[in-house]
Amino acid sequence: MDIIKVSGKSRTASVAGAIAGVVREHKHAEVQAIGASAINQAVKALALSKSYLAEDGYNVVFIPEFVDVDIEGKVRTAIKFIVEPR
Repeated sequence: MDIIKVSGKSRTASVAGAIAGVVREHKHAEVQAIGASAINQAVKALALSKSYLAEDGYNVVFIPEFVDVDIEGKVRTAIKFIVEPR
């Protein structure tokens, strides 16, 4: 399972659909964002995915954590959200 990467220009509905699809298939998803606008889009997508999944009987929780990511030789700090059913 790949990490769902969110940018500041990501469409929230598309990301929410991807999160819901991964959770339905794998019972677990990981969403990663770097920067304020990307994190904003990710949080909105997570909230929307929660309502998508509730329609199918899933009650999901989001666990945020910091992770270091190597991008072109530079280490950046990202926020990773783990999504799993409660």
